[in-house]
Amino acid sequence: MPTVGQPLSSIERLGPDHHRVLVDLGARSYPVEIGPGVRRVLPEIVARTGARRAVIVSARPLDTVPDPRVPALRLPARDGEADKTLANVEALCGRFTDFGLTRSDVVISCGGGTTTDVVGLAAALYHRGVAVIHLPTSLLAQVDASVGGKTAVNLSAGKNLVGAYWQPSAVLCDTDLLATLPRREWINGYGEIARAHFIGAPDLLGRPVAEQIAASVALKAAVVARDERDASLRHILNYGHTLGHALERVTDYALRHGEAVAVGTVFAGQLAGALGRIGPDRVAEHLDVVRGYGLPTALPAGAGAADLVAVMRLDKKSTNTGLTFVLDGANGPELVPDVDERVVLSTLAAMPRQDAA
Repeated sequence: MPTVGQPLSSIERLGPDHHRVLVDLGARSYPVEIGPGVRRVLPEIVARTGARRAVIVSARPLDTVPDPRVPALRLPARDGEADKTLANVEALCGRFTDFGLTRSDVVISCGGGTTTDVVGLAAALYHRGVAVIHLPTSLLAQVDASVGGKTAVNLSAGKNLVGAYWQPSAVLCDTDLLATLPRREWINGYGEIARAHFIGAPDLLGRPVAEQIAASVALKAAVVARDERDASLRHILNYGHTLGHALERVTDYALRHGEAVAVGTVFAGQLAGALGRIGPDRVAEHLDVVRGYGLPTALPAGAGAADLVAVMRLDKKSTNTGLTFVLDGANGPELVPDVDERVVLSTLAAMPRQDAA
């Protein structure tokens, strides 16, 4: 299991701000290009797939995506959890059919993590799989959501409960697209970078954004290469996510994903401490790192402990009726099943609340 200080997937430095990380999956390996203007290589990537036509699904202005140099249908999309539904996947597949897209063609996504998820799942299902290229436009999507092949949509019961594994042909993380992001979108991405500190990433606080993205992607690539389908090691990527997903759900997604993961990371440290897995200094480190990125650390007002526990029982990592978390410990982060609900409730009760801050 990767731990702090161990080598991750190699980062190829192609220029001062241009990095490449290979997600090594044998014949299905693909590059993640990171840096200003990297979306300009899109026509080359499309040519490598052999596609004769493309569908571009974009939550940004449609001219954000370069001409793929094959006949293309451009479709608008919207980022946001409200549109992360099976109905939207079905609608996309219908447009693919109308355009005459074949299994030998390509789909291109452009947008945040919800867009890469919806488009990725549509590509995975259409004709049992058509090539997909991601152009993530948010920090959250560039450091995490667009890489690794997980695609999913939400049900009313919880997040990401319907999905598939479908690796892209390439991911183009153009840092020029981050320039206009509002402050809250930066915070949203920093939530995933902060949690990476506890699963093997180096200290990234204050580093240039291209380096932060490259290191986060290299960590994920190393894990995915060893456990593509969540059999064991890949669970560590969900650090902070069990409570994080529950917080998103009980706040009706008023709390953004990265914000919720940040609070979930603080909670993971507190819970690991309560279970005797880590000492007080490591518990405090969770709070310090999350605060260092300017992220929230308190439970939102109105998020009741009983409601959170009920949603956490539906977490996709759970294999029984018990509560399952990824927690730090002497051997690094690992999946811990059947955590005593009383300890979870008492740890939630000890967390600060926004309305009490």
